[in-house]
Amino acid sequence: MLKKRLIAVLTIKQGIVVQTINFERYLPVGKPKIAVEYLNQWGIDEIVFVDIDASARGECISPKLVQEVSRFTHSPLTVGGGIRTVDQMKELIASGADKISINRACREDKKLISRGAEIFGNQCIMVSLDIQKTDGKYEVYDHVEKRSTGLDPISYAREVEKLGAGEILANFVHRNGSKQGYDLEMAQSLSSAVGIPVIICGGVGHPKHFVEGLNIPNVSAVAAGNFFHYQEHSAVVAKRYILQNSKQPVRLDSYVNYQESGLDQDGRLSKKDDAELEKLFFEFHQREII
Repeated sequence: MLKKRLIAVLTIKQGIVVQTINFERYLPVGKPKIAVEYLNQWGIDEIVFVDIDASARGECISPKLVQEVSRFTHSPLTVGGGIRTVDQMKELIASGADKISINRACREDKKLISRGAEIFGNQCIMVSLDIQKTDGKYEVYDHVEKRSTGLDPISYAREVEKLGAGEILANFVHRNGSKQGYDLEMAQSLSSAVGIPVIICGGVGHPKHFVEGLNIPNVSAVAAGNFFHYQEHSAVVAKRYILQNSKQPVRLDSYVNYQESGLDQDGRLSKKDDAELEKLFFEFHQREII
């Protein structure tokens, strides 16, 4: 059985990682290379690295920035932001990207998906699909113009699959930053409508939300952005929660796996008693390279 993936989405704005709320408010987190390095050390399965300003500037995500951050991770790295041509894809892959994420550009030029898939393979092309729910209706959302496009997410997902997309990243804009969990109704509908891997993102505030997403049979990976920024070893702890509270197979192969640790109602590590902490103080754990 293929193991499910836990993916971190790093949103870049003006050169720094930011926390996002409904794609309208942004709070600074820190330097991209530090965030990438920590996530890699904490056992994240993949990283999606997106410059959300690039399209508005009419530019592509910086190959120099991709080259800089790729040095700090052994996890697959997907990059996105303003990518409009195959030549830009080539440059980004040469700079260290493993996969390319395209969003707005493939609505303007649908053949971009097919051209990229033909050259690099379907597995290299991710289509990022921003989904907004307004008055009970789901539509594809344009994050640059801050408006709904009128496109039906299910029909559009089927179309990009036919064009050669290897996977879809569904971003639930109306849940972004809410900490209320994924839109499970849309996640179920979307993942059942296509035959390629579907990743869901938007709304995670507790590890239980990862479990809820992974319990949808056709969802191959769960992703989050804000969730991973404010807790040490956040990816490892999240995987420990998933393993303790579901039957979903996930990788947990780091030296530090918290196998003997409990988790509290908030999904955080429970405090050990003083005697146990004193014992741990004198244990040495070699720094690992994942």
